[in-house]
Amino acid sequence: MVSDVAAPVLDDEDLHHLRKVLRLRDGSMLSVTDGAGSCRECAFSGSASLVPAAEVSFVPRPTPAVTVAFAPVKGDRPEWAVQKLTELGVDRIVLMSTARGVVRWDAGRGESHLARLRKVARAAVMQSGQCWLPVVEGMVGLSSLVGSGALCVPGGGPPSLERPMLLVGPEGGWEEAERSAAAAAGFPSVGLGPTVLRTETAAVVAGALLCGLRAGVAGPAAPL
Repeated sequence: MVSDVAAPVLDDEDLHHLRKVLRLRDGSMLSVTDGAGSCRECAFSGSASLVPAAEVSFVPRPTPAVTVAFAPVKGDRPEWAVQKLTELGVDRIVLMSTARGVVRWDAGRGESHLARLRKVARAAVMQSGQCWLPVVEGMVGLSSLVGSGALCVPGGGPPSLERPMLLVGPEGGWEEAERSAAAAAGFPSVGLGPTVLRTETAAVVAGALLCGLRAGVAGPAAPL
């Protein structure tokens, strides 16, 4: 990823990865992006500067924009979830503060965690060959998530693009007050299948269902 596809220059970390890990040779072709829809084919020169080999192209962002919000869990599972959500093409990833959530971030730790998750998303964009970098934000409360959202709960209805923002609660589930507040805000309940999923798995399933619907590779549930 580069800051300007018109004059593409790699940062030190990306240059090291291409030279020492992928062992690209001079003249090897690669695609670069600015993470905002612009991309370009370039030739690797062995240095930070790349040699443009094609004109700049622009890939429109898919619509509607897909958001997945989830309550983070301990360990490295939030990183795994952000990586997979990015690979799927989710546009916005939100780390959510919930009543039963076990992870609490203070201001200092929150910024460092977000910086790490954004770095994971950046790497996943490059690995998956995309031109759009998702927004990664948090921690936010349920009341801050307004718009076309739906609460993921067991037994809920099927997700649809009419509600392209899915909210995934913590391992302990939503408190009744949270469910009541979401209902009052107009958020319906949707389900993610008949089995009990871990939070990070549920987040990825939510992203896969919405992105699959948007891409036309999945369809709405057939009536019984």
